[in-house]
Amino acid sequence: MSLAQVGGAEVEIVRHPRARRCTLSIDPASGRARLVLPRRAALSTALAWAEGKAGWLAEQRAALPLARPFVPGATFSVADAAVTLVREEGRRRALVRDGDRLLIAGPEETIARRVEAWLRAEALALLTAETAEFAVKAGVTVAQVGIGDPRRRWGSCASSGIIRYSWRLLLAPGWVRRATVAHEVAHRVHMNHGAQFHALVATLLGEDPTPARLWLREHGAALHWVGRAS
Repeated sequence: MSLAQVGGAEVEIVRHPRARRCTLSIDPASGRARLVLPRRAALSTALAWAEGKAGWLAEQRAALPLARPFVPGATFSVADAAVTLVREEGRRRALVRDGDRLLIAGPEETIARRVEAWLRAEALALLTAETAEFAVKAGVTVAQVGIGDPRRRWGSCASSGIIRYSWRLLLAPGWVRRATVAHEVAHRVHMNHGAQFHALVATLLGEDPTPARLWLREHGAALHWVGRAS
């Protein structure tokens, strides 16, 4: 992978052995533009073609979700509750939640990092508890629950029994988060996406999980812009 400038913007250049033609896309979760071209295609020709798409590229960038950095005054959802970040004087590094306020003191330059660390801890605790709840319903065991910040997956279940989630599910509505947990726990029974798997997810959840999948498809990208400066 290499980088190039297209329409004044940075674009990742990727050669793909199975690509039959050049394609230009923007990842809505990261805002990164990518130009994929066949393995033997001329780079100069591909870049000239991409330059012709500069207007489209600008439109796609303008339609990206707004960045919502972790700065004093910022409000975001934590397990269905709106929380506002409030700056306090002092050297305390630990964050303190006081109702709908998240109090933070200490060095200003570390605010974003500490807020994300706090949210990750909250997500891990909540997702671990909900995973255990659904595991009991499914009659399965889960070896371990972990969190990360993947761009393309909200959860994953390994054959070893380890389930991992995106910590950003904490920012989503609870019914969406719980549907994702039920989905991953159901993989402890069916390591596929067949009819029996989907039926089990619905049984564990007690309702149709389709609306949750549709919500993530439509709004999930915006969750990746929470905490981003730009």
